[in-house]
Amino acid sequence: MTASATPPNVGRSKEKDPLRKVVVAAAAGNALEWFDFSSYAFFAAYISANFFMQGDAGSGMIATFLVFAVGFIARPLGAIVLGSYGDTHGRKATLMLTVSLMAVGTFIIGFAPPIWAIGIGAPILLTIGRLFQGFSAGGEIGGATSYLVEKAPPERRAGLTGWLQGSMGIANAMSALLGVIITASFPESEIVEWAWRIPFVVGLLIVPVAIYIRKQLDETEEFLQMKEEIGSAKQSPIRDLLRSYPKHLVVAALMAILWQVSVYALVIYSTVYYASGAAGLGFTSNEAFWASLAGNLVMIFACVYAGRLADRFGTRRTLRWSIWTLIAVPVPALALLHAVPEMPMLIAVHIVLCVAVSGFAGIIPSALARVFPPEVRSTGTSFSYNIAAIFFAGFTPALMTWAIGFTPLATGIYVALAGLVALATMPVFLRMIASRESVD
Repeated sequence: MTASATPPNVGRSKEKDPLRKVVVAAAAGNALEWFDFSSYAFFAAYISANFFMQGDAGSGMIATFLVFAVGFIARPLGAIVLGSYGDTHGRKATLMLTVSLMAVGTFIIGFAPPIWAIGIGAPILLTIGRLFQGFSAGGEIGGATSYLVEKAPPERRAGLTGWLQGSMGIANAMSALLGVIITASFPESEIVEWAWRIPFVVGLLIVPVAIYIRKQLDETEEFLQMKEEIGSAKQSPIRDLLRSYPKHLVVAALMAILWQVSVYALVIYSTVYYASGAAGLGFTSNEAFWASLAGNLVMIFACVYAGRLADRFGTRRTLRWSIWTLIAVPVPALALLHAVPEMPMLIAVHIVLCVAVSGFAGIIPSALARVFPPEVRSTGTSFSYNIAAIFFAGFTPALMTWAIGFTPLATGIYVALAGLVALATMPVFLRMIASRESVD
């Protein structure tokens, strides 16, 4: 009997270790993805100094972040190719392939020669590295989510899948902590020259561990059963998805908007926002960094706990609570911070915002995967998530930088608007899940 079929009170001791291995294997690649993305953003100034012509720091930074955005543009293509691969060759095969492709992109960025060594070839290599990272990330979320949803017992599905977003907190905290260590240990000249590459070397060290763990996994019973029932896995999952489930795809993408906006506006962009002159808070970059570190540490556990609440109280109820929280909390929290712009308040407010984001981010991965049937689950989850990512993740920092010039509460307002979209979409979203399974 598989773990997914084991009754909740039978064989728990035998089930515990295999499930832990499943969670670690699925979360490892997701953590590597976030670690690479956050490391790139944190060391953007040093990357700019190495890969773009000097003399105009502003243009160099813009070019650096445009290359960063390339990763998001490549993600839907990765979602189609790698998602289809997962629906035809299996969830385990996809998990192995995505982490390998991430390693290629990370290696290219970490070891690419600077512009003064190879000229225009330097930014070209940087772009190629980001394309590999974005392409692999496009298939990672669908493959990892599908694997966890199909492996986990129904009564623990959301809680175990919550570790995917918990791994985001781990990765962001690791990247931030590594940044503090590097900037405290090396003079600026050595960081510009070579030390900025350390995070990418660390990322490569994670890869063999992730590959080894994932190699030990078994394929999910749901995928094997699907293959047996239809004779073989579908040869064109993306074609079947667009032909038979276009409404599911649109609804899932609409729900994923809040997922993307809340993470990138309130978590990823936060360090820029708190130290921005336009926001008017007056915090230093160091203070903003420490607040971000505190919030991400809390986020690790908050995402998992949110998933466990969904297992206990049902997806319908917890999803509604989490959406209303993101609509109601960010604007007053940011207003309070502007009224009392002091370090203890900054840490408290950012932790509250990270908890609010975790409430939704810890639940939505498992719910999103359950919208699609097994034969297109990996493709559908990856594609809907990454279509939303192009417009509501990659461009959110730039949009918020512009918007806070009009109101310092722009990030909270933007999240609230995305929450209203999710709230309006939720009834249809839940009916789609209920059409195939019971949803509380």
